[in-house]
Amino acid sequence: MGIQRIESVTYSIADLDECVRFFDDFGLFLVERTEEHAVFETLTGQTLHLDTDPHPLLPPPVEDGPTLREVVWGVDTREELRRLVDAVGRDHVVRESADGVFHTVDRSGFGVGLTLARPKKTAVEARPANTLGGVNRWNTALEPLTRAYPLRMCHVALNIAKEGREEAVAFYTGLLGFRPTDVVEPMGVFMQAPGDDDQHTMLLCHRPDRVGVNHIAYEVPGFDDVIEGGNHMIERGWREARKLGRHTIGSNVFRFLHAPCGGRVEYAADMDRVDDTYETRVHETTPPHHIWALRTNRDQDAATGA
Repeated sequence: MGIQRIESVTYSIADLDECVRFFDDFGLFLVERTEEHAVFETLTGQTLHLDTDPHPLLPPPVEDGPTLREVVWGVDTREELRRLVDAVGRDHVVRESADGVFHTVDRSGFGVGLTLARPKKTAVEARPANTLGGVNRWNTALEPLTRAYPLRMCHVALNIAKEGREEAVAFYTGLLGFRPTDVVEPMGVFMQAPGDDDQHTMLLCHRPDRVGVNHIAYEVPGFDDVIEGGNHMIERGWREARKLGRHTIGSNVFRFLHAPCGGRVEYAADMDRVDDTYETRVHETTPPHHIWALRTNRDQDAATGA
């Protein structure tokens, strides 16, 4: 089938202590720490690497300051991994590291890795919900979650330059097997990995016309996790980047936070799942960013000067 999921991501950073504190608060699990780097893991076994002295196999940073240096994609079989490596290697330099990852660079300058997917199984228990005609919780009050623990990295969004954007997209669709699910002509292309069922696994966004990390989204079990995870991060002193809302494309509930490693991270829940019968939608104008976003009387007072 091909690429299944994000297997790992690597950031080059300046302040390791701050980044470690951030992702510990965010709900990832620290599995390795030295003076120069740290490695965190999601519940399904994906890894986040934070490096003050990145590996020489990584390409130069695409922007100043802390930023994303590489996304490694997990492939289902050795045969498919070999096929993808050979396809990429016809036009790009590919180098293998000792850990079995094949490294190259995409058209925008981001590092791209390919390796065998190694998913961990984890129990996912959605909180039982009640509504008229659909009762799933009897004689039991809900307890607060207090914080979130992400199940997985579900998608990555990268900013790319407008010039050459077709070639940037073609690297992923033509060589790696991603398929466009929603093409927003003024903004970017949402794409699904061949082994994923999320509405998008990747977004290449050309609207800002500059190369850099936009965000990485982490799936949590449900709506409460998005709310309480974001609340916990704010209580710990981190800054929210966007108000709580539900996206138009993908339909997922979201909450964004500024990350000291560069870009933003997103708590996400309840994204659309699509199969091969889902036809690519082409949008000549950019749809609204969200179906709804949190609004309070304070917003109205600010708008009117009250």
